[in-house]
Formats: sequence, structure tokens, C-alpha cells
Amino acid sequence: METNQIIPEQRILSKIYMIRGQKVMVDRDLAELFRVETRVLKQTVRRNLSRFPEDFMFQMSKEEFENWRSQNVMSKEDKKGLRHSPFCFTEQGVTMLSCILNSDVAIQVNIQIIRVFTKMREMILTHKDILLKVEQMESTLAGQDEKIAAIFEYLKQFIRQQEEPRPRIGY
Repeated sequence: METNQIIPEQRILSKIYMIRGQKVMVDRDLAELFRVETRVLKQTVRRNLSRFPEDFMFQMSKEEFENWRSQNVMSKEDKKGLRHSPFCFTEQGVTMLSCILNSDVAIQVNIQIIRVFTKMREMILTHKDILLKVEQMESTLAGQDEKIAAIFEYLKQFIRQQEEPRPRIGY
């Protein structure tokens, strides 16, 4: 199924952060992707707060905000625009945003963002399966260190015996 991608997937991925143990996107990044001003996005959200429960959207605390700013490389120009703690939107919050913004761009970008979140979830599930198999292998191999060390010791003894001159048998 061919899709019209307005924004490269990598660009969306680079705008997903882990805050409060949740994958979220911040208001200014979403505003940029949806091609609206951040203040317009925030104003629209404030007018529709009942659509954004805590599991859809929250505002960063001052500590989270300072930590986030220090962890993300930003130019001086970028930091100037960050006077207030941003709104953080979960996957469900991003979907709700496209409903209240209701523009063609918002709908198309939202579809792309949801696909990226879905791929991330699928990758995490795949990696969990791999991790479980590795843990099973580790538990199977636990306690084998002594046996492996003994095998190496026998091999060393065998090699030493091969190096010693052997008495000649026969003529």
C-alpha cells in the first residue's frame, strides 16, 4: 500500500521523547509538523481541554523541562522559543490533536505519526521475544562455566602431552 509521506519517518522519530515513562511528542514539534504556530496549537488545546485527559497530554514540570532542555541539543535560537514548559502528547493525544485541528495536513501528518508509533510498538515486541530467548539460553548455560573450564584444562594437558618427546617403540 503506497502512502503519500509528507514528512520523512526519521524526522518524526527524532521528535519522540521518553518523559514520565511514556513516549511523547512536544507541542512545538507537533506544531511544526502540522504547519501551525505553537501558540495556535496550545490555544486550541486549551479550548478543548476536556478532550485531553492526563494519559493523552500533560505539561512538563519545571524540573522535567530543564532536564529535557539540557539533554537535547538545541541552538540558541531554539532555546529562545522555549520560555514555557511544553505540552507533551501521547499517541492518543496526537490523534486527538488531528481531530481538533481538522486540516488536511494535520490528518496526513497524524496518520504518519501513528504509523511510526505502531512500528515502534512492533519493534519493542519483537525485541522482547528476542530478549526472552537470550535469557532462556543464559539460564540453560548457567553453571556450565566450570564444565567449560575443565574441558579447556583437559585440552591443555593433551597439548602438553603431545609436545613431550615419546619413547620410540619398536625398531
